[in-house]
Amino acid sequence: MSDATITSTGMPTDNTQRRGPNLNAKPHASIPIIFIGLLIAGIGFVVQGLTHDISEAGGPPLATAAFVLLGLALLIALAFEFVNGFHDTANAVATVIYTHSLPAQWAVIWSGFFNFLGVLTSSGAVAFTVVSLLPVELILQVGSSAGYAMIFALLIAAIIWNLGTWSLGLPASSSHTLIGSIIGVGLANQFMSAGSGVSGVDWTQVWGVFKALLISPIVGFVGAALLLLLMKTVVKSKHLYEAPDGNSKPPTWIRGLLILTCTGVSFAHGSNDGQKGMGLIMLILIGVAPTAYALNRALPESSTPAFMQATERVEGVFTARAQNDTILADQARGRVTQAVQEKSFDNPEVFAAMSSLAHDMAAQVQGYGAIKHIPAEQVQNVRNDMFLASEAVRQMEKQHVAFNGDESAALKSWKGELDAGTKFIPLWVKVAVAVALGLGTMIGWKRIVVTVGERIGKTHLTYGQGAAAELVAMMTIGAADVYGLPVSTTHVLSSGVAGTMAANGSGLQWSTVRSIAMAWVLTLPAAALLAGALYYLFRQLF
Repeated sequence: MSDATITSTGMPTDNTQRRGPNLNAKPHASIPIIFIGLLIAGIGFVVQGLTHDISEAGGPPLATAAFVLLGLALLIALAFEFVNGFHDTANAVATVIYTHSLPAQWAVIWSGFFNFLGVLTSSGAVAFTVVSLLPVELILQVGSSAGYAMIFALLIAAIIWNLGTWSLGLPASSSHTLIGSIIGVGLANQFMSAGSGVSGVDWTQVWGVFKALLISPIVGFVGAALLLLLMKTVVKSKHLYEAPDGNSKPPTWIRGLLILTCTGVSFAHGSNDGQKGMGLIMLILIGVAPTAYALNRALPESSTPAFMQATERVEGVFTARAQNDTILADQARGRVTQAVQEKSFDNPEVFAAMSSLAHDMAAQVQGYGAIKHIPAEQVQNVRNDMFLASEAVRQMEKQHVAFNGDESAALKSWKGELDAGTKFIPLWVKVAVAVALGLGTMIGWKRIVVTVGERIGKTHLTYGQGAAAELVAMMTIGAADVYGLPVSTTHVLSSGVAGTMAANGSGLQWSTVRSIAMAWVLTLPAAALLAGALYYLFRQLF
């Protein structure tokens, strides 16, 4: 590179050619109009869906104060997803922008659209994995002042940290931020509850999620590096491994590959990250409008026989292990709660309590004919029983309680029926999150794009490097979505770019790498501290 110099950002600058993309082009006049139109349409769909659900559920109408509280909570939750959009999705478009595959403005619109589709087609598994990290006590009492304090504290803390790292141009992880906030709330709640185990953090569950967040950047770095080396062995086209020539577009087949990988990462990001906000929105709805959202009233009456059959089978499993112990339903709830708190299940009294709880739930559902017909005053209690029983079964599996094949199948079937009644996401919630995340990609993306595109490696990103990093990120996030694991698009993609730079011998800008690593290390404790302090403050205010 004898005829070029290195700029302060580390990028090579040729005296005759400028290879950097145009990031300052003004959007077409129609873009702001479309943006506002989509925002208004999204708000209208949310209001229509919310009012329809509440009116269909029956029961007393929500008070004005409850509507205001609900609106504020939804606004904060959707603000988190909006910030997530311009903070995280910039990673997906950096490669297509810096390889001139798409102009910057069209790249973010394209990415936003596929983020939108990713949210709409998501399974919901990640949403409830995130929710399961919260203290059981607060989930069961989400409509209490402590429940509201929890929601506001963890969302506001996550937004503050995301905006702070974005302002510095650091690709920090929104997933890390949210997990850290949840840990902070759990620790603060445990401290304020005199150390009650059920009120704190489920460290087993946290460790499972943290392993995914820890391993995924390593997968991104190593996977992208190996893929680039493999590509160099198999695909001999020299154009694939050259930096863009001036501002010219890459060859058609390379451009198509890069756009395809950008599309895949955007779709996977929407499918994985969008669900984190969904789970929290469902907690908000359950707390403010339990009549409409505590139980899945969309389940048809035809599902009742399957629920009754699964409950009858599992009741037999618990009764056989109870060794003639019996316990009343009211006492059973306390005993199961204690077992969940202590993570101790393998004794006759707990099995007797589980049998009694299962029998009581089945009697209520059978008495009313279907979950959808349970009266408003009983909805919250039935939902809590179902959630508690499902959590107990999940922990039995984690604690490796010994069941034979038939018993394990019965438990799995019953848990599936319980989750179908309590873990659901209405279409309008998906649309609201999809609009917030999709529109968020169109705002404030430049800071993170510049960091990923210019400040990780010492040379300009080549077509092959961009394709390798995006392909590995797309597959890693997609696999995590299938298994219900929240991972960081930011860390997978930025580590993938770093991996390709290392494999290519291009060299890394260690100041940027250190900054990204420092953000990775500090995000969990900083978000936890901030969320814990806010939770303590809100508990005093509420």
